[in-house]
Amino acid sequence: MEIRDFQHLKHFPGTEGNPFDRVLRRLNELQELPWPLFSLIILILAWVPSYLQPWRAAGLFAFFLLDWAMLAALPRAGVSFGPPRPVVLYLALLRLPFAFLPIPYALALQIIGTLLVIYAFWIEPHRLTLTRQRLTTPKLNGTLRVLHLGDLHLERITRRERLLNRWIADLKPDLILFSGDILNLSYVEDPTAIRQAREVIAEWKAPLGTFFVSGSEAVDLAHVFPGLVEGLPLTWLDNRSVTLQTHAGELDIIGLTCSHRPFRDAPVLEELAARSNGHLNILLYHSPDLAPNASRLGIDLQLSGHTHGGQVRLPFIGPLFTASLYGRVFASGRYQIGDFTLYITRGIGMEGKAAPRVRFLCPPEIILWEIGPADVK
Repeated sequence: MEIRDFQHLKHFPGTEGNPFDRVLRRLNELQELPWPLFSLIILILAWVPSYLQPWRAAGLFAFFLLDWAMLAALPRAGVSFGPPRPVVLYLALLRLPFAFLPIPYALALQIIGTLLVIYAFWIEPHRLTLTRQRLTTPKLNGTLRVLHLGDLHLERITRRERLLNRWIADLKPDLILFSGDILNLSYVEDPTAIRQAREVIAEWKAPLGTFFVSGSEAVDLAHVFPGLVEGLPLTWLDNRSVTLQTHAGELDIIGLTCSHRPFRDAPVLEELAARSNGHLNILLYHSPDLAPNASRLGIDLQLSGHTHGGQVRLPFIGPLFTASLYGRVFASGRYQIGDFTLYITRGIGMEGKAAPRVRFLCPPEIILWEIGPADVK
């Protein structure tokens, strides 16, 4: 795959001040509007497709209010903890085009919309899935079980995090690798979120250890992250590599701090990769955007996240947005470039600020890798 040069860009994904970040922060201000004023805004929207018929406007407004009630109930139920009003406005705008249809069709589609809201906001974000992957290599003489986690984005401990830790205990991996983003963007300096994130991570135990890299600089803040991981049973790889002696042979883990600027991070990777000495090597890097560079440096496996798989995927279309410099080329799942393998996790948590706490056809995942020679199970 061709390496692209992004030095001309002014803004990069995962950094403060990029267009996506600015939009989220500005829309987050909708939450501060007095509820009567916000109610008036969505009532005016309900009148737009009403053909000046009050009963039609009232019906659509009722669906808007139902969305509002369901989203406002999410934090009370301990499901997710985002601001409801910006998302109510998004949903209202999505509902509007269907409200112009004749009543039977409009009503049916609005009901379907409500069912989709229930599923995408209440159910799928907690439908944690286990993905199993196999990587064959002559560089090991036995099989290693490696668990890849990414994008925890913790707001508060929910049933998703409790299920996650039960699965980790049951799977008993040899090694745990985390590819960045511990806290949710809305809670990057929140003491309760920090304390509860530490509680979750403290339970991640594996015989060969747990290794971390930090994620996006807007999420894993430079002045917060060291204290967040201090004293936990893990090893933070901040632009360094470690060699592990395992029952299957030697393994190098390269941990690279992600600036989201491949032209800045690639030289650091080149230096670290040169020290591998022919061992199997795994690169932990938050974004997939360094994969074209890594594929030319003898890296065997890159484990990344950041994209969340888009969180919302449409049939035949795929993700609407991935926050990757390469667009939708890197979304989620496994990619093969010659002997180089890239895996992008859909992540565990969700985006923050005014972004909807939603997943559709893109459930959270953890990935269990079995890595070893072809003739060993």
